[in-house]
Amino acid sequence: MCGQVGIIFGRKRRRPDERDYLREVFIRMLLHSEERGPHASGLAWLKTDGNHRIFKRPMRAHELVYEKPFQELLGQVDNETTILMGHTRWRTRGNEFNNRNNHPIRAGIVIGTHNGTIYNADHLFRRLGLPRYAEVDSELIFRLADRFAPEGPIDQDGLKKALALCRGQMSAVLASKLDPGTITVLKGNKPLCLRIHRQHRVVLYASDDAFIDFAVDNGKGWRELEVTPMTMLTIRHEDVRAIENSEFRFIPQERKGTLPEGVNA
Repeated sequence: MCGQVGIIFGRKRRRPDERDYLREVFIRMLLHSEERGPHASGLAWLKTDGNHRIFKRPMRAHELVYEKPFQELLGQVDNETTILMGHTRWRTRGNEFNNRNNHPIRAGIVIGTHNGTIYNADHLFRRLGLPRYAEVDSELIFRLADRFAPEGPIDQDGLKKALALCRGQMSAVLASKLDPGTITVLKGNKPLCLRIHRQHRVVLYASDDAFIDFAVDNGKGWRELEVTPMTMLTIRHEDVRAIENSEFRFIPQERKGTLPEGVNA
């Protein structure tokens, strides 16, 4: 059980007070999501020119937000930022003191976060000949996306075929450094809630509605985006209102060693 939170930014020339407000919303979501992952936390941003920064540490979010690099990176969120992603990690596989295992994760040109466990990750890394940087199974999702982004944009049809091989649980958010204006959101069999604000031109996402409620504190204009499980969303910086969605599939498995009826290992 991990926590994902973030802001997907649409194109807009925001005044400093609006940027400050959205940064505060992000901090509040991240802090509230600590209950889902006390072992590590982190953030990353991506900009229209492909520039990115990641900061993550094996510490609680309530400690991370006071770290100087966290404050510096958050202060660099501007009108060229396409996504600000955060993660609070509940350690399952991979020691959090090896910072490579913490999120957000960069795999080639892809940056992302994941909530869930891919039980056949080791097998798929070997079978598909994918490079491996960390011990965590989450890396598999981003390596698959990187493989299907040879020229920058992620080939979503190819990614869907690869994800169909995965067995376990997932919801994830990811983007390519070479196509930073396109954000891919995977809502699988783990919770992920989204809200849009047309005036701010942003989409918030979090692993629990309560995290967003806490962050926006009854602010007006936020509208829920209803997304069914097993949906891939494409949200673009050019216009966050024009959201594309399609179905994707994998093999859901709630516990290691227990497969759904009719599914062979």
